[in-house]
Amino acid sequence: VQLQASGGGLVQAGGSLRLSCVASARPFSNVVMAWFRQAPGKEREFVAAIKLQGGHTNYADSVKGRFAISRDNAKNTAYLQMNILKSEDTAVYYCAAGRPAWGSVALSRLYGYWGQGTLVTVSS
Repeated sequence: VQLQASGGGLVQAGGSLRLSCVASARPFSNVVMAWFRQAPGKEREFVAAIKLQGGHTNYADSVKGRFAISRDNAKNTAYLQMNILKSEDTAVYYCAAGRPAWGSVALSRLYGYWGQGTLVTVSS
C-alpha cells in the first residue's frame, strides 16, 4: 500500500489549504488515517486522525477548531482542511495509515504506512 500526500504550499497567515492523502488500496479493515507534521528542528507531532469506518475523528489541541479531517471511502482518500493558518503551522505534513487503538491514534509508531510528506509554509 502506498500513500500519496499532496496539497501543500505557501500561504499567508489566516489563509487556508486542503491536503489530500490517497491510498493505493485499503490495507485492512478498521483503518485509521492520520496526519502528522514535523517542523524544522522539532519532533514529528500528531495533528488529526479519522476512522475510515464510522468517521470518528481526533485532533491535537493546537488545531482544534481550525483544522478538519474528512474521508472519502470510495476513493481511499483522507483530507485535511486547514483554516486560519498560523506561522507555527509551518511544517512538513505526513499522512499515515494504520490500525492503532482509538485511544492511541496520536502515537506515530503505531502506523505502518506513511506518505512522502508535503510542505506547508505559512508566512506571517
